[in-house]
Amino acid sequence: MSTTTTLTTIHHFINGAETTGEGDRTQPVYNPATGQVAAELRLANEADLNTTVAAARKAADSWGDISLAKRTAVLFKFRELVAAHVDELAELITAEHGKVLSDAKGEIGRGLEVIEFACGIPQLLKGDYSDQVSTGIDVFSFREPLGVVAGITPFNFPVMVPLWMAPMAIATGNAFILKPSERDPSAPMLLAKLWKQAGLPDGVFQVLHGGKETVDGLLTHPDVDGISFVGSTPIAQYVHETATKQGKRVQALGGAKNHAIVMPDADLDNAADHLAAAAFGSAGERCMAISVAVAVGDAADLIVKKVEERALAIKVKNGTEPDADMGPVITPASKERIVKIVTEAETAGAAMVVDGRDLVVPGHEEGFWVGPTVIDHVSTEMTAYTEEIFGPVLVVVRVEDLEAGIKLINSNPYGNGTAIFTSSGANARKFQRSVTVGMVGINVPLPVPVAYHSFGGWKNSLFGDKHIYGPEGVSFYTRGKVITSRWPEPTHVSGASYNFPSN
Repeated sequence: MSTTTTLTTIHHFINGAETTGEGDRTQPVYNPATGQVAAELRLANEADLNTTVAAARKAADSWGDISLAKRTAVLFKFRELVAAHVDELAELITAEHGKVLSDAKGEIGRGLEVIEFACGIPQLLKGDYSDQVSTGIDVFSFREPLGVVAGITPFNFPVMVPLWMAPMAIATGNAFILKPSERDPSAPMLLAKLWKQAGLPDGVFQVLHGGKETVDGLLTHPDVDGISFVGSTPIAQYVHETATKQGKRVQALGGAKNHAIVMPDADLDNAADHLAAAAFGSAGERCMAISVAVAVGDAADLIVKKVEERALAIKVKNGTEPDADMGPVITPASKERIVKIVTEAETAGAAMVVDGRDLVVPGHEEGFWVGPTVIDHVSTEMTAYTEEIFGPVLVVVRVEDLEAGIKLINSNPYGNGTAIFTSSGANARKFQRSVTVGMVGINVPLPVPVAYHSFGGWKNSLFGDKHIYGPEGVSFYTRGKVITSRWPEPTHVSGASYNFPSN
């Protein structure tokens, strides 16, 4: 007797409700730890896109007029709902992304920080006032919402990155359309339900699933006013160029090749602990992962040995297991690409210190596994150095001194994050002032700013002039308006002139 398993179908969230939409195409969603299809995802067509944007346009017109007090009431309620559903959200992330549960909860925590920052929106939207700039004339300014904005988010942080965008956009009075990754869409759907439970009006937060056609539709639709994007550099550049040609405001965060300099005066055990965590946490699938250790002088042999010890001790398992340190990568194609780059480095003469290419996890043989990998004596011509690997691979480049390390970092086309491990304040200050990188860590390998600062890189890691969340997030999702006001007395001579007005 045979049994048939019915797969769950993941729908869109449009105008306050789950809906199948009008598109008839679907795409499988995998559990990367098992390699099995876990669900089917409905993909939007043009009609679904138009329906979603129309609902957002209508909602934006009313939501932008809602009082700040009512907006913050919704945000406070949403914050409490997200906090109450951390476990459920984390389980959805682990099931579709593969990262371990503790890491999944960590990304939700960073998202909560942004919601909390957005709860202070009345203070953040205060304008300016200048009294009596000329006789009887006052000038004041304030910021208004853009209208309809869309967020196009990556697979590696299916909750955190949407929460970097949506609370800021919604708090400032916009309607927000989320186009999440097709790889792990379930957690964003739960966020949509929590927004509704918090009392957010229908159409203010919507989730639309799709591929390139849906992205292009959002980039070119005349009723979408702004685009927030996080993903690879080639796509970030495409998003920026396409949407700005349509007159839209765009922030497009791209890829990274984050370096960490290790000085001989550093606490090398501390540096090794943090390098291993920053390189192999979340299987290296972080835009802020440290993928290049820049070993300075006498530190090189020691730090490589210490990182080797830590890499070999990492427990690679299904992320649901309580003692797992690292899970699988997202797809078979990702695994194939990572293995190819590592093999090319070995062929080109790099030294394999720890080799994770052939890792097999018992009981999960069909999963998408790559173990922690450490490669020493990597040159800047190797693809292991030039490409964003986005996997659990740490390459080691050796340099003679701090100046050479800074030159190496500044020569790289990416400028997302970087770090230095040192016990010297002079070295740290020289480093932080000299590197052409947007986010810098001093003995901190993942320098992701707290929510009341802003996140963003330089060079090929950012297209557009605004970073994400924080004060620059408020600026991105709003535009300024300046009022010059006169209230003359009924008997007052108008003073109108054909000359340009002056004081």
